[in-house]
Amino acid sequence: MTDYTLVRSRRRTLSMELKRDGTVVVHAPLRLGVEKIDAFVAAHEAWLARARTRQAERLAAHPEPTEAEREALLARARSELPQRVAHWSRVTGLVPTGVKITGCNSWNSLCFSWRLMQYPDEAIDLVVVHELCHIAHHDHGPGFYALLGSILPDHRERMKLLRG
Repeated sequence: MTDYTLVRSRRRTLSMELKRDGTVVVHAPLRLGVEKIDAFVAAHEAWLARARTRQAERLAAHPEPTEAEREALLARARSELPQRVAHWSRVTGLVPTGVKITGCNSWNSLCFSWRLMQYPDEAIDLVVVHELCHIAHHDHGPGFYALLGSILPDHRERMKLLRG
């Protein structure tokens, strides 16, 4: 059976995630018995094996950068992403309240990971436009994809570049 870290919280469902470092984290309701959690993990061994394979493929395609490479990617992200956001903001009419490198998007402030700079320009633009579309649509519903498709008709092809 897979070793995992258990995180309990006031939730109703079980979930499992494979972290970047290869560890498995299971999120569970506060009072759910360990035997049910173990059964959940066992039932998802096939999913976990597929996730580990995909993770290994991504790591092979995009190996963890050295500290010097990370700093160069961070500098490039700080230099290029605000310009890309400005360009696509003009094209879409969607204006963020700010742009940050790393972290998460909240209240129309866009945040990007420096890791994005490891991908081709078409993939970077997809992520920028995707995040801008969240200003108008805060979910991944039909309206979101209609807007994304109207701006980048080839967004599905571009998405394949991120899965590389």
